[in-house]
Amino acid sequence: MKQITPFTERVRESLRAQLLAAAADLLAERGFRGLRMADVAAATGVSRQTVHNEFGTKEALVDAVAADTVKDFLDGIAQRIEQAPDIYTGIAAAVRHTLVHAEENRLVNAILTGADAEDLLPLLTTKGQPVLLPAVDLLTELWRPRLPWLPDDEIRLLAETGMRLTVSHLLTPTGPVDQAVATITALMRRLIPEAPDD
Repeated sequence: MKQITPFTERVRESLRAQLLAAAADLLAERGFRGLRMADVAAATGVSRQTVHNEFGTKEALVDAVAADTVKDFLDGIAQRIEQAPDIYTGIAAAVRHTLVHAEENRLVNAILTGADAEDLLPLLTTKGQPVLLPAVDLLTELWRPRLPWLPDDEIRLLAETGMRLTVSHLLTPTGPVDQAVATITALMRRLIPEAPDD
């Protein structure tokens, strides 16, 4: 069995990152139906077979792009919640990060607006479980130490509610980001039970 060296692994990770970035750009520009493995290969200077070897199918490539985009979002959310002095400041910072990052991320913006990529909207709506569930898992884990008086299932329900509120504002914004952040934070403040008196 051939042993993979750390250098070889780093080269492969770098190639995978380049392929994902190229695919994300092409998805934002052309949508799922317009994405071709050959174009991803051309954009990164590799053969089409290399792209197939790495991902297998176009569907698997798109799933990997979605997972990479979600990881980027979740890393930003985790950083902001962990740095916040209290849960409500953390919620506000995480909501702001999500809304602003969605506007700045070309692929996410294409999904939300339907511009040049109308067939991507199901990634956030009818097929949104790969986005929603990891986010709920992360929030549940991060909120648990800050809400020790609540059972896990209640923390999870609150986390899912916060995520669904944020996704709703992403899909159908009713005002500027500051207003959405304030509204969602105020609603979550009302929903999260206070710590019981000792």
